[in-house]
Amino acid sequence: MSGEIRAFAGETDIFILPGHQFRAVDMLMTNFHLPRSTLFMLVCAFAGQERMQAAYAHAIATGYRFYSYGDSSLLELA
Repeated sequence: MSGEIRAFAGETDIFILPGHQFRAVDMLMTNFHLPRSTLFMLVCAFAGQERMQAAYAHAIATGYRFYSYGDSSLLELA
């Protein structure tokens, strides 16, 4: 796969887990999701589990807001 983005029509069956090699993006803007959620698994796959656990510990210690209307983060590919 070259990382080229092309139009696609049809169903997908993908679940991104830690260890996934991202080829077409290098940054992700997202909210702080609930720990142990599939969305937290996605950000761990993107930025690294240890890095995200440290970021979440900081967010909790300093009172960041979680869920859909909470604070956001801009993540760079690990």
